[in-house]
Amino acid sequence: MKNKGIIAEIQVLIANGISNIYGNEINPDSVVINQTKKEFEGDYTVVLFPFVKQLRTSPMDLGDKLSEYLKSESSKIIGVSLVSGFLNVQLSDQAWKDQLSLISNQENYGERVGNGKTFMVEFSSPNTNKPLHLGHIRNILLGDSCGKIYKVMGYKVIVTQVINDRGIAVCKSMYAWSKLSDGETPDSANLKGDHFVGKYYVKYNQLLEQEYQSWQKTDTAKNLYKEKAKEGQSVEDYFKSYKNQYFNEFSKIGAETKEMLLKWESGDSETVALWQKLNSWVYEGFDVTYKNLGVEFTKNYYESDTYKLGRSAVEEHLEKGLFERREDGSIWVNLEDIGMDKKILLRSDGTSLYITQDIGTANVRYEDFHPDKMVYVVGDEQDYHFKVLFEILKRMGKPYADGMYHLSYGMVDLPTGKMKSREGTIVDADDLLVEVIKEAADAAKEVGSLDDLPIGEQEEIFRKIGMGALKYQLIRINPRKRITFDPAASIDMQGVTGPYIQNAYVRIQSILRRLGEGYNQNEGEYTLFEDEKELLILMNHYPYTIKEAADNYDPSIVATFSYNLAKAFHRFYQERSLLNAESEEAKNFRIKLIREVAKVLKLSMALLGIEMPNRM
Repeated sequence: MKNKGIIAEIQVLIANGISNIYGNEINPDSVVINQTKKEFEGDYTVVLFPFVKQLRTSPMDLGDKLSEYLKSESSKIIGVSLVSGFLNVQLSDQAWKDQLSLISNQENYGERVGNGKTFMVEFSSPNTNKPLHLGHIRNILLGDSCGKIYKVMGYKVIVTQVINDRGIAVCKSMYAWSKLSDGETPDSANLKGDHFVGKYYVKYNQLLEQEYQSWQKTDTAKNLYKEKAKEGQSVEDYFKSYKNQYFNEFSKIGAETKEMLLKWESGDSETVALWQKLNSWVYEGFDVTYKNLGVEFTKNYYESDTYKLGRSAVEEHLEKGLFERREDGSIWVNLEDIGMDKKILLRSDGTSLYITQDIGTANVRYEDFHPDKMVYVVGDEQDYHFKVLFEILKRMGKPYADGMYHLSYGMVDLPTGKMKSREGTIVDADDLLVEVIKEAADAAKEVGSLDDLPIGEQEEIFRKIGMGALKYQLIRINPRKRITFDPAASIDMQGVTGPYIQNAYVRIQSILRRLGEGYNQNEGEYTLFEDEKELLILMNHYPYTIKEAADNYDPSIVATFSYNLAKAFHRFYQERSLLNAESEEAKNFRIKLIREVAKVLKLSMALLGIEMPNRM
């Protein structure tokens, strides 16, 4: 932080007090300070219990001595009370006015100076056989927000993704297009490239299902059911669970698709050209979606480049005795000593697995950027995978291993239930963006408050509101929790929503427009009300909110802060007159206060990737 506020001042006072009274040196940052509960008198509460044992004293004795010290050392503190080991501190009105001036003098309030460290975050990492969908959006927004938070914390931020552009799933789209397209392209079909290729992925699965249904009527299938089905198991239930085996053992389509994958791996020019064509269409589509989401990547990594990485690292550490080779030639790591299992790292034929690839990719990234922190935003179904990966890298002695983190998040459902990409029931990201913007437009048109604006300006406001609604709803819940996203509920102006927060900002802008720039900013001897202090206390905590969000890799902490500040402002707005305040001093103070509320709301929402409209 460029200038420290009153919380930091109190922390230093407490640390100095303990040093002067008891002779013990403590770190001011270790002093826990919370907002005082409403049932007690005071603005901030100092938690004394952590120091009692170290100082060999009682909470009451420590509190009494610190109370006298604080009152004697700081003119900003006008009252101190001790309640059960908690020291409640009341600040003077002048202290709060000084804090408001401190906030006012910092355009990028809460931003820390560069610390020379690098933060790398990987997110999105889509497959090139289908478009980005609702689940990807939560992933993308969490990763993007974490990057923004760490940038404000003073880190150089590197944003990456690994595009999964190879494998059997990608070949399925390629196969279907080669068999069914008759030369159709995204342009001729009037579809975004990723939607176009995704259409052929669905067609592939429909084609395979037709083949599978026909095969089930053959003697081979009937005999298989008689031999293998469990007692009482129906034909339908048996063949539901047999589909993957059918694909690998009997399917003509499956055999031809696997042959296509082998041709790609061997560098067959025709197959590679087909792969490049379809992937180029997908990348164009992805770029449009990322632009609409306001997301950019520093560097893309591609699985087609990285899938062979890691093999040499595994073999190197095999020679060092870290891993073991089995009789079939496969290489394993034994993690049973820490309650995990044995993990295969290389198959008997020498081919890599995802864990091998991730080892190699981590090495390359470190060589590229030397990050101090390397964060993976991946769904919670991969929790164990990353525990294994990080443990292996630690045992390999990688210099970056201690800075790795898996930002695990829960899946996203719609009110109608789960999504299934193979059946074409997935909710495309682009369709969802259109829907939330339409919801915002319909709500605004019903009120009619923007009718005087040109159509282009109206549409830009609808976009900001719709995107704000979407982003806030997908970020505001702790990442680990599974959530249900309802587009209509996300724009509720009275709910815990992005538009509710945006509306606080818009109200302030309306007041400032009416006021103009020529008002007297002298607030004189004005005495603050509690709801005005509440706004100042919240804003004062903003830099600490950012740090808490960074420490926990949890943008929902910032989202909650933004809502609480907006809620406090709406409450203040209902209670206090601004343009017709009871005195000139009250008017001047409140105008200065709400101007900073608007600034902090805008800054905090920007960390979530949300823009603020000037009208709604």
